[in-house]
Amino acid sequence: MQIKWYGHSSFQLTSDAGTRILIDPYYKFLGYRMPVPIQSDIVVVTHDHGDHNKIQAASGDYLVVNEPKEYSVGDVDISGFRTFHDKVNGQKRGPNIVFRFRMDGLTICHCGDLGHLLTEEQANAIGPVDVLLVPVGGRMTLDGAEAAQVMRQLQATVAIPMHYSTKALGLLGRLFFAKEDKFLQAVGAKTTHVQALNLSKENVPQYAGTVTMDYK
Repeated sequence: MQIKWYGHSSFQLTSDAGTRILIDPYYKFLGYRMPVPIQSDIVVVTHDHGDHNKIQAASGDYLVVNEPKEYSVGDVDISGFRTFHDKVNGQKRGPNIVFRFRMDGLTICHCGDLGHLLTEEQANAIGPVDVLLVPVGGRMTLDGAEAAQVMRQLQATVAIPMHYSTKALGLLGRLFFAKEDKFLQAVGAKTTHVQALNLSKENVPQYAGTVTMDYK
């Protein structure tokens, strides 16, 4: 499978059979611009905020996945888990869905705008994952240290940071979100940088630790 990062919290997962999953499309956000339209078979929305729910960035006869339940589409199984965008059960920023994808013999977890550590019940329900896509920029979501804890909770082999400050965001974005460095330090493992990540069950150990990606 292949993983591409479109900036912010948006990724595209493409299975070996060609199923294309677009997650948390934003269309335009601060300095980010998505290369629209993006051909998709499945469009996933973790929560209904404007920088995560712009499904019009996708094209094709796609299925919208935006509820905390089970989905099965072709060679992909998806499970949604109810969480929150803050530490007070959604009272400040509302609900959030953590989605788990099983495809090509791998388990990938996208945390959306998770704002709290997982409960033991949540972590057990999600289970161990091969790849964790996790927000690290703080303020609205987990910060770097908290994201590293979630990585440990889910026993993730590989973690890819998202929702953090990058040069593409401009001055406002860089002031609003923290950089990824505190997360990388908190994990304390090898970091690999790639343009796109091509993964198989066999090569996952090669990327163990953290992976940073170029914004497409």
